[in-house]
Amino acid sequence: MCIGKRIKKRRKELGLTQVQLAEKAGIIQQSLQKIENGTTKTPRNVQALASALDCPPEFLLFGIGEAQDGEKSINSNVSLGPTLKAAVPLISWVQAGAWSEISEIKEYDADRYLCPVKCSDQTFALKVHGVSMEPKFYEGDLIFVDPEAECIHGSYVVARLDDNNEATFKQLIIESGQKFLKAANPNWPEQLIPINGNCTLVGKIIFAGKSF
Repeated sequence: MCIGKRIKKRRKELGLTQVQLAEKAGIIQQSLQKIENGTTKTPRNVQALASALDCPPEFLLFGIGEAQDGEKSINSNVSLGPTLKAAVPLISWVQAGAWSEISEIKEYDADRYLCPVKCSDQTFALKVHGVSMEPKFYEGDLIFVDPEAECIHGSYVVARLDDNNEATFKQLIIESGQKFLKAANPNWPEQLIPINGNCTLVGKIIFAGKSF
């Protein structure tokens, strides 16, 4: 369910018309209509809408948390913080590969997404592409990557491949002191990539959700 459908569903649960909700949230009814029908996919007034709908912003954004009436939907195994922590930039996979040289990336030009868990100010977002991480993650899913979070055995990580400076998304496996990058898709031809000086861990995935 996308953000527009969640807003519409919650509005109807509260018995509000579009006009009434728009007035409570301080926006015009036409803007709300575009959000609900999916024309506007990344509204900037999520906080105001959440307040008007008596639910946390992450409930509208990702379908997680609880609405005031107790409706609950958890789609992640990451512990949810009390509030949204930061608006992080959505960048490309090539940019992710060069994230250590953050000054070279015009992150102020990027779209920003609210991260629903505690994160550092270096955190960024990526959209999953390809099928190597199915069925755990699907193409188009949004992942939040924190370069300051500790990467341990079993963590899902973004790593920079040093030969082309582009990033990849895999699971970190550590066995007998050796590190590997593992694909989640059992049919992926390259199941394990040894980490032996050929790549650098960029950051750990701290939250994943459906893009909208």
